[in-house]
Amino acid sequence: MAKKIKAKLILELRAAQMSQREICRTRKMSQHSVGDVFRLANELGITYNDVKEKSDEEVYRMFYPDKYVAETLYKAPDYSYIHTELKKTGVNLKLLWHEYKDVCQASSALSMGYTKFCEGYAEFVTANSLTNHLLHKPGMVCEVDWSGSTMTIVERATGEMIKVYLFVATLPYSQYSYVEPCLDMKQNTWLKCHVHMFEFFGGSTVRTTCDNLKTGVISHPRDGEIVLNEKYEDLGNHYLTAIMPAGVRKPKQKASVEGTVGKIATAIIAKLRNEVFHSLDEVKLAIARKLKDFNDAPFQKREGSRTEVFHE
Repeated sequence: MAKKIKAKLILELRAAQMSQREICRTRKMSQHSVGDVFRLANELGITYNDVKEKSDEEVYRMFYPDKYVAETLYKAPDYSYIHTELKKTGVNLKLLWHEYKDVCQASSALSMGYTKFCEGYAEFVTANSLTNHLLHKPGMVCEVDWSGSTMTIVERATGEMIKVYLFVATLPYSQYSYVEPCLDMKQNTWLKCHVHMFEFFGGSTVRTTCDNLKTGVISHPRDGEIVLNEKYEDLGNHYLTAIMPAGVRKPKQKASVEGTVGKIATAIIAKLRNEVFHSLDEVKLAIARKLKDFNDAPFQKREGSRTEVFHE
């Protein structure tokens, strides 16, 4: 089972004037967990004197009511076991989730959905300061985003400047990337870009990490279930990919695509800055050429290229 954050113990050590850093070091707790309890204690106005007569379970429930309900509603996966199994060849979260569901069914227990199962594993990794082996497995994760930088089409007849937005997707393991120019950033465009992206990659990944954009995510509470809009959720179900928005103000959770967006600005936008385009098709052809150069370029700090690692 996943280890629950020891909120009562953290409060006790805080009352003893121990700093967050000292608590992390001496009790082998993650900085994320300790900092979260400190923050919630301040927000809720809770001190150790308020909870010293309560059990660990009661204190945990005070700090994390939504998590407590979810954890008591569903049969908790053994994330320590899952973390160990993921190191083995060919094992991924989708397989382990199906095995978990079979165990729940055999014991007539309620199993959690795949997205929540993955989210729970991610929290387990963070809370226990572990290395997330998923990030280093090919085909596990795809990160998607809109580029902040744009391009331009010049309308032939009027000379009007039309803005072109760039959809960017990256596979963290190989850094192999996909870029598509669009005339808007509306929901249907966002969904079509995903379809074209999976066609470009030749299949879907186990997880798709996106930003908390309004065209895809209805709500992303700190605790509780993430709510996607119906069409985005349907797309995820169709392609058997768990869509998991990055935490609010946590760009490191999709660091690969964040980094690629910056590189794309140089590899594609900057290199095409002196070309004049009169249609979206012209932009697509130009981007396709530069994207191929980008993916085929040798890595600076590792062997091969994005294309070579992708096709291994």
